[in-house]
Amino acid sequence: MSKAKMTLSVLYALAAGSLGAAEYGTPVTTEQAKKIAAGVIAECASNKWNVAVAVVDNQGGLVYYERMENTQTVSFDVAILKARSAAIWRRPTRAFVDAISKGGPGVMTLPGVVAAPGGLPIMAGGRVAGGVGVSGVTGDQDEQCAKAGLGS
Repeated sequence: MSKAKMTLSVLYALAAGSLGAAEYGTPVTTEQAKKIAAGVIAECASNKWNVAVAVVDNQGGLVYYERMENTQTVSFDVAILKARSAAIWRRPTRAFVDAISKGGPGVMTLPGVVAAPGGLPIMAGGRVAGGVGVSGVTGDQDEQCAKAGLGS
């Protein structure tokens, strides 16, 4: 299979992915966003990891942001971008890492793609209510904290 066909196959698989079929629902509220962020911060604090956490609504608009002391500066933007990517693409940002490893870098040219673990969609009643993004440690650790914030 040619590289171009493989990239198209990966893009199609992303579009048809398990969360790709999910519809958008009622956006996450500020109160819900603060609870999610508190869960993220608690998990990270227990591991002595300094992170930034962002929660966006189902259209990618910032609802809540928090940064722990001594978190690297770039994490501000990365957390927001991860949250936005998870919400608008309706899938964990890890899916893009997997897609790139299978089909090449073509996926990275799609708008809003962040190919780093740590961004998860917020689901409510089987619908996407928003996204949470965490940045500051490794991608796996960021994702661990995001999952904790969602109660997973």
